[in-house]
Order: sequence, then structure tokens, then C-alpha cells
Amino acid sequence: MTTENIWRRTLAIATIAVAAVALSGCSILDQVTNEISDAVDPGAGTTQDIFSLVIGDCEVGNQDGGEVSSTKTVDCAEPHDAEVYAASYMAEGDFPGDSAIEDQATADCYAEFGTFIGAEYEDSVYDFSWYYPTEGSWSEGDREILCLVYDPSGDQISGSLAGAAE
Repeated sequence: MTTENIWRRTLAIATIAVAAVALSGCSILDQVTNEISDAVDPGAGTTQDIFSLVIGDCEVGNQDGGEVSSTKTVDCAEPHDAEVYAASYMAEGDFPGDSAIEDQATADCYAEFGTFIGAEYEDSVYDFSWYYPTEGSWSEGDREILCLVYDPSGDQISGSLAGAAE
């Protein structure tokens, strides 16, 4: 990531934070933050909060790993990098730690992979990853694990992978 990109993203985050404080409680907050974020990152798609993703959403980018709070979503008919194919939930209680969450994410996403793709994981050309609660989001009630399917070669996908059987 270049220094220019870092400054641009920092400026966008600061602008969004100021707008969030100024507009807290207003119904136009999501629209404003999406427009600001899309103006800073003019790539294809609409910037969407990670917590609003649902099964069937397709995204561009964000396969780098690390903590994220938003992503770009597109219609699945358009070229995209990943598709949300399953969701599961952690049990209530104290934060179990990243390792326990990753263990559950691996098991849950693996279990749903074959049903969604139409081929077992070991026989598929696709791979999976997930979004999961962080310690910070856990304290705010986040318990959801979202499973994403993607092409490990880095090629973009056009259309849903539901029933792709490959």
C-alpha cells in the first residue's frame, strides 16, 4: 500500500468519524458514509458495513486477511472476489479467543461448503475463508461467523457459485 493510499484512507476514516458524530442518529448516516467511502475508493461496488453482509452477497477485495469493518459489494453477476455462502453463530459467554473462534469457523464453513458448491471441499477448485468476531466486536454482541468462497488462483468469479459443482 502506498503512502498516498494510506493518507487517503486515513482522511476518509477521519471524515467518516466526523460525519458519524455530527449525524449520529440520523437515517442518512449510512448513505453519507457510503458516498464518502466510494468517493475515496472509486472501485466497482458499494461500500457496505461488514455487519450488514448476508448470505448471497458478493464482494470485491478484502481477501488480504486482517481486521476489516467494511467491504465493497457488487451484484454477483458482475466479476467479484468472494461470495458469502453461510453464516453461523458462536455461543454466548466470555470472549473465547481467536483460536477457538477460528476452530469453529473452520468447522462450520467446511461443513456448509459441499452443500453450497455441490462438490466436497477436497474435490473443489475453490477455497473458503471467513469473517468472525473480534474481541472488540464481541463486547458489542457480535457472535456471527460469515463463510466466504473464493478462487485461490486470484481470478475473479462471475455469477454465484451456488451449485457450481467444481
